[in-house]
Amino acid sequence: MNSDTVNPLHVLVVDDSAVVREVMNAVLSQERGIIVTTAADPIIAMTKMARQRPDVILLDLEMPRMGGLAFLRKLMTESPIPVVVCSAHVGEETALGLQALEEGAIDVVAKPNLGVREFLHESAVLLIDAVRAAAKSNVKLRRPASATASPALSADAVLPARATLAPALNSQRIVAIGASTGGTEALRVLLEAMPEDAPGFVVVQHMPEGFTAAFAKRLSKTCKIHVTEAAQGDAIVNGRALIAPGNRHTLVRRSGTTYYAEVVDGPLVSRHRPSVDVLFRSVAQTAGPNAVGVILTGMGSDGARGLLEMKQAGALTIAQDEQTCVVFGMSKEAIDYGAVRNIASLQQIPGIILSAHHGASRVAGNAQ
Repeated sequence: MNSDTVNPLHVLVVDDSAVVREVMNAVLSQERGIIVTTAADPIIAMTKMARQRPDVILLDLEMPRMGGLAFLRKLMTESPIPVVVCSAHVGEETALGLQALEEGAIDVVAKPNLGVREFLHESAVLLIDAVRAAAKSNVKLRRPASATASPALSADAVLPARATLAPALNSQRIVAIGASTGGTEALRVLLEAMPEDAPGFVVVQHMPEGFTAAFAKRLSKTCKIHVTEAAQGDAIVNGRALIAPGNRHTLVRRSGTTYYAEVVDGPLVSRHRPSVDVLFRSVAQTAGPNAVGVILTGMGSDGARGLLEMKQAGALTIAQDEQTCVVFGMSKEAIDYGAVRNIASLQQIPGIILSAHHGASRVAGNAQ
């Protein structure tokens, strides 16, 4: 007997829009092993939860009677359940979506563009993956605040495999990072630990379009390094982190000894856009042994193949350990794939990166 039949995944959709509830129900119910119930607001949701506790909640933020953030705080401080926030791309809801991630939501997905047929293809894949990832996540009790499957394309769909470029003499160390479920908090911890002279970072965090710019801006306020959403031609330099924009692939290119970002369109790769595999492959080709690759918490396998290419090109490769991952998926896949040189806790990773960076700086200085 199929395990999905014995242990179905129960998803509660909480949204005041009847149309959105209908679309979410249709998209999720088409997936085998998922059972969907709906509620028009958190008050109704709590009544239904008393009868049957869901495995995952898909939550709108702007609702009558009780706001989504207030409902999320109540859940996280009383009886945590994995929550995926479904939010609009722009405006106030973007900020609210990021706040929800900080307060315990597992992921944020874009609210469906109703009437757009493509939603039932790419966006349905992302929604279903987010819900399944949330169901496997490790949610913890928080203290109250004081007062249908799409083919998984490889990186070949965006960036063909080719020989790695010879490393540029005296070129600086760069760091490529991939993360998904739970990654927003992991990235905050990692980047806040970086000093002003840290190596240049390029980051793929699976997030919807519109959220990455706000996420980068939020990080830049708390980090010593400058954090911004990547744009075409942005230089990758010490003391700066570039966050790949949602719904676009980000690659690393090189001109002489200077690395820069290239932002391109393309299909979903490893079920994502931006894809970690695409970023890692580009870094393997342009930076080789001058790079560090880091795979953090997340569901799925995006990044495993690309990280192996980085390792084969001479890069230092690091995976976050199971104990500190919210979802030990992407890291585990990379480890199993033989792509990882170092397995470390989230708290240890910054020190490993900085040791590699300072070692490269000393070598470059001796060569001059």
